[in-house]
Amino acid sequence: METGGPPAAPGQPGQPGPVLGLRSLSFAYQGLLEIPYEVILAQRDTLEVLDLSYNLLEDCQRSPALLGELEKLSTLILDCNSYSSHVKFPYMPSVTTVWINKNKIGNLPIFVEEIRSKFPNIKILSMMNNESAPSYFNGGSLDQYIDYRQYVISQIPSLKILDDTEVLEKERAQAKKTYRMQRTREGSKKRKELQN
Repeated sequence: METGGPPAAPGQPGQPGPVLGLRSLSFAYQGLLEIPYEVILAQRDTLEVLDLSYNLLEDCQRSPALLGELEKLSTLILDCNSYSSHVKFPYMPSVTTVWINKNKIGNLPIFVEEIRSKFPNIKILSMMNNESAPSYFNGGSLDQYIDYRQYVISQIPSLKILDDTEVLEKERAQAKKTYRMQRTREGSKKRKELQN
């Protein structure tokens, strides 16, 4: 049955506009090359969980920079994309959970510093199956895995869960001790170099 005339534009009578007030939004498995900011930012007042996993996103051009406008966002899921250690996030104090498994993160100190400085209230970080996160997933040894965990935990003291494992207090204490000693040794070495 024809109604006659052209179809109504979005937001006009007869045509639904964007749904507002969403708390969760998923763009998983969409083959995205860019983050669909227009749709996402329309939910800026309510969005708590954003899933951009299994796409073709990488840290060039407009990366996740505009996501900083999502003041209520608590969970950011970026699994299975092409983000590297050099991804630049906006400052997002509301985010407590970041999943960035199976990306192209190769330089752990650079990436951890970005996470620590841009997500000051992070409690859960999962970065399994990245080059800089050695584990049984990617051929890493147990010693490499333990060192990786200690480093990340020492740099991001607010973490409660790293990857799929709870951060225990004895692990936190050992991480702090191990990496404090390393910083002390590095500081002593630099002082000796300056004296010579």
